[in-house]
Amino acid sequence: MKVRRSGRLVDMTSYLLDHPRHLVSLTFFAERYGAAKSSISEDLGIIKQTFEEQGIGSLYTIPGAAGGVQFIPHASEKEAHRVIGELLELLSMSDRLLPGGYLYLNDILGNPRIVNKIGRLFASVFAERKIDVVMTVATKGIPIAYAVASYLGVPVVIVRRDSKVTEGSTVSINYVSGSTKRIQNMVLARRSLAEGSHVLIVDDFMKAGGTINGMISLLEEFKATVAGIGVLVEAEDTDERLVDEYISLIRLSEVNVKEKQIKVEEGNYFQFIKPLQIEED
Repeated sequence: MKVRRSGRLVDMTSYLLDHPRHLVSLTFFAERYGAAKSSISEDLGIIKQTFEEQGIGSLYTIPGAAGGVQFIPHASEKEAHRVIGELLELLSMSDRLLPGGYLYLNDILGNPRIVNKIGRLFASVFAERKIDVVMTVATKGIPIAYAVASYLGVPVVIVRRDSKVTEGSTVSINYVSGSTKRIQNMVLARRSLAEGSHVLIVDDFMKAGGTINGMISLLEEFKATVAGIGVLVEAEDTDERLVDEYISLIRLSEVNVKEKQIKVEEGNYFQFIKPLQIEED
């Protein structure tokens, strides 16, 4: 059944947004709408222009028999400043300070609107990297991981502190916590991660980086590659950082537990964000 152009544009846009970074052939769309490939190409040109003008992302065309079109999400620098500014305002309240120099983040991580924006920023900055899965450790990093994964079009892998009978056989390692220097346990189900995967690690809060360093060690057991590391908040006041290469949205730069005062600022995100590369016709 043929579909009018207005209907095609709406449905194609929805499909592409729901399948980020997935290669979709023109034949698929042509058969879906009962339209000629030339008409589909014109429709995709309209969608591409709109995506780029609105700062949503872009469509990239891969030529050849096995080619097609691919939607790559992108957040503009202006949008990133707006989102991070909102986070700074929320996190600057002194009553968020918890014992040990941590921050109360549950209200932010439990807000789908905010978490979705966080996921979009991370997906944008990591969009050009080869990523098969997004990994985090239970429990607070889970909302961010799912938000990022939804924009990258990949599954989520959750590392736990102890094994669950429902996960089958597992791989377990011991790691040293960067802040407390205690030996802790980390477990991942064997079926959850294919050997040789490219993994994006995300977490909500990083002090010395012991937990993230533990996940890196765990990935070595799967012969997996770390594609990148993203953290919502990093603590600047730490004696020894165990992780060097990471991207953060927020930096906790000053903590005065006695006076219950904190200072938050932009993380290093803007050192890595790139302008959208628009293809030449």
